[in-house]
Amino acid sequence: MAAASLGARPAKAQGTKHFRLGLREDPDILDPTLARSLMGRIVFASLFDKLFDVNERLDIVPQLATSHSWEDPRTLLIPLREGVKFHDGTAMDAEAVRYSLMRHLTMQGSFRRGEIGTMETIEVVDPKTVRIRLKEPSAAFLSQLTDRAGMILSPRAAEAAGKDFGAKPVGTGPFRFVERVAQDRIVVERNPDYWDAKRIHLDRITYQVIVDSTVRVANLRSGTLDLVESVAPTDVKEIQGSRNLKVAATDGLGYWGITYNIGNGEQSRMPIGQDVRLRRAFDLALDREALIQVVYEGMFTPATQAVTPSSPYHIAARKVPARDVARAKQLLKEAGVQAPLSVEIMVANNPEARQVAEVMQSMVSEAGFDLKIKAVEFASGLAAAVRGEFQLYFSGWSGRPDPDGNSWAFLHSRGPQNDGRYSNAEADRILDAQRQEMDEAKRKDLYRQLWEQAVDKDQARSYLWYIKNIAAHTTRVGGFRPHPDGLIRVQDLTLS
Repeated sequence: MAAASLGARPAKAQGTKHFRLGLREDPDILDPTLARSLMGRIVFASLFDKLFDVNERLDIVPQLATSHSWEDPRTLLIPLREGVKFHDGTAMDAEAVRYSLMRHLTMQGSFRRGEIGTMETIEVVDPKTVRIRLKEPSAAFLSQLTDRAGMILSPRAAEAAGKDFGAKPVGTGPFRFVERVAQDRIVVERNPDYWDAKRIHLDRITYQVIVDSTVRVANLRSGTLDLVESVAPTDVKEIQGSRNLKVAATDGLGYWGITYNIGNGEQSRMPIGQDVRLRRAFDLALDREALIQVVYEGMFTPATQAVTPSSPYHIAARKVPARDVARAKQLLKEAGVQAPLSVEIMVANNPEARQVAEVMQSMVSEAGFDLKIKAVEFASGLAAAVRGEFQLYFSGWSGRPDPDGNSWAFLHSRGPQNDGRYSNAEADRILDAQRQEMDEAKRKDLYRQLWEQAVDKDQARSYLWYIKNIAAHTTRVGGFRPHPDGLIRVQDLTLS
């Protein structure tokens, strides 16, 4: 855990705007190709521009691109912005775009491969234009370029650093990397050559890692933090009662849930990984509404799918399963298991996640589960999940505007974030089909089929609740615009 206070602000040069932003977790690697955490995406918002971004209404808007056009359903033409430089002084051009996208697609360990896997070729038309050809039409491809898959990095820096690029990332963003102290802070400074410099009003940003929400709020109240990207619902009333602080709560795009290890290494061979009846029993022993009330002051909404209610692809007919301890006990008996069945759940080592796990522990014990809690540092937990070093993994996903971003990577047998290695031919067929389906009603029906297969039949995951983004800042901060994706855009931020 970070120290309880950051201490007094250091002396600073006249007019220098040093912004301090509190993060609830230490980001994983600062390499857009290899990263998978929300905290990393928040830091990336200052370091890397993307081909496209989304605004507060989730409209896709150009960033490093100036526009786009579909020459046919499989061919995307992207003109690029003039005069953009990387932090190392090299030019951002069509070759840099080609290099970055191919790196995302082909680099070993890439988490972007599943997002842009429909990409077949990239053609450099001229120094400021690229043409992307897809293997088949894709309803989701353009949306993928609004996040890490669309981040463009310096080819010179990436080639020189290789797998160590994340230790000193080089992009085109409004700020450039200065230093990182693991589990403590990441520091960036203003990029003097930024193409949209008129919207940047800060000179330096320190991203400070403080895992405890109460401690983050205490630092906000004392003025040693200017903004915190996340506040626990239990701290909202305190912030609302302060005339020097403001809170902004918006519905997010993601969810929290449980991943079951079904096929990833030795831990998957535990009974709960091999028998869907045990996974169903565990899910039935949970009371989503009660969990939300106890831990989150009732501020979140129970979930049964990975697509939020604000999406046109949300299946409203799906109802939250009622807790049924008697049925859960019966399922254990049908599986030939004698209670108590020992099960281990991995959670991030922060107060909220530990409290959720403890409430779950009490709930499922009534059905015959002996739930052990394994609390690990957040980034270490992500790495352990990839290696299959878990039975159950409680984690969240910040969400994407297109539902493919909440589903394919996690449920497809080739999905790079399918930590439990769930594999079902029918689920794969549906996931591939929804990418190519351009008719909204037909695509929505494919999602209905997906949840019936992956959740109702296979219980590959337990979706628990939808995310609400709750940020807070001092009244000294201006220009902050909350987005549904939870990212903190540094453009237009001011500090009085």
